[in-house]
Amino acid sequence: MDDSKSNLRKRALAYHRFPHPGKIEVVPTKGFSTPEDLSLAYSPGVAFPCLEIAKDQENTYRYTGRGNTIGVISNGTAVLGLGDIGADASKPVMEGKALLFKIFAGINAFDIEIDEKDPQRFISIVKAIAPTFGGINLEDIKAPECFEIEAGLINSCGIPIMHDDQHGTAVIVGAALINALLVQNKEIAKIKLVVNGAGAAAIACTRLMIALGVKKENVVMCDSHGVINIHRHGLNDAKKEFATSRTDLETLAQALTNADVFVGLSVANVVTPDMLRSMAQRPIVFALANPDPEIDRDLALATRDDLVYATGRSDYPNQINNVLGFPYIFRGALDCRATIINEEMKLAAAKAIAELARRDVPIEIMALYGFKHMTFGPEYILPKPFDRRLLASVAPAVAKAAMDSGVSRQPIPNLEGYGEKLKKFITATDKDMRDFIRTAHAI
Repeated sequence: MDDSKSNLRKRALAYHRFPHPGKIEVVPTKGFSTPEDLSLAYSPGVAFPCLEIAKDQENTYRYTGRGNTIGVISNGTAVLGLGDIGADASKPVMEGKALLFKIFAGINAFDIEIDEKDPQRFISIVKAIAPTFGGINLEDIKAPECFEIEAGLINSCGIPIMHDDQHGTAVIVGAALINALLVQNKEIAKIKLVVNGAGAAAIACTRLMIALGVKKENVVMCDSHGVINIHRHGLNDAKKEFATSRTDLETLAQALTNADVFVGLSVANVVTPDMLRSMAQRPIVFALANPDPEIDRDLALATRDDLVYATGRSDYPNQINNVLGFPYIFRGALDCRATIINEEMKLAAAKAIAELARRDVPIEIMALYGFKHMTFGPEYILPKPFDRRLLASVAPAVAKAAMDSGVSRQPIPNLEGYGEKLKKFITATDKDMRDFIRTAHAI
């Protein structure tokens, strides 16, 4: 282990262990300092809201914190770049996700690790505890089981449910694609798209890019065996959906010839300079394998000076980072009491994120990231994660899409006022955010 990785390991373990283990805790929101407070919080006063909820289950949103509570739920079968490490070992990641919900969108979140790999049993367990939550963020569940699990819970729970590895990634890739095409002066309906990887994230990203306007017939998807075409045997349903009729294509190298866009959700170093040179003029490359991308950024830029490049790494420009989306998608969904997170809401989120990146960047954001100048262009196609404008930009767009598509139980009558309310929340929590940023920069 090199010195930098060893040092990071020590600091990360210390961060998680001290001053007390873990990253989240429960904090009371009501008075608790007098006997009367306790009589209202618990017995006998608590009986009255219980009875109101027994009359009408909708009252749980009036008298409890359910409407602002997310369950971050995993079985640990596909954790980050670590694979199937189990439910116990997934807990630091789920705690971290709960932390992000709170600091970026003011949403309370509980991490729930479930030691169960059978999809139907997993669905039954989550369905049984769903009354605890206003929404559920599924996390780090491997494909193809994740498709069955998400669909089963969406059909049975009646609250917003999203597998972030699929749809959170897809939303950010969609936003990046919108802006990269603008930078490269390309029309979405005319591009040739190559996707390397056929797991949960790759499938969801491809579906969303098609919803944005990519022509399905212009998509070639590859897996570890090469191009997925109609003559391949043993394909699962998700892969069959994107099997190309181009039977003349067998390898990734062949697929990339004259391609406009490459989206990699696979493994390191599978794209060579020769492959990159074979792509069309003004290519777009999203190399999202972590920690090492499908082609290194420096190598890619040295090979093509007309390239727009994005990656999953925080130390490079144009990071495809799910935190740009999921806190705000759930914020909007919870606030209008959406019954589902549908395609319209995801598309609205992608477009809102993309639009924000085209605005002038505030001085404080540039200072935070150590830049004197940041403007929309090849190295700035997405907002930065600590851009506090994301909340008031994305959540209202998601809520509006939910209302327009008929999945909102509690429509927001004044979206402009809702946006202003979110801006006030940002102002009120900026001190906490600054403290968090200082801590993050210290590790």
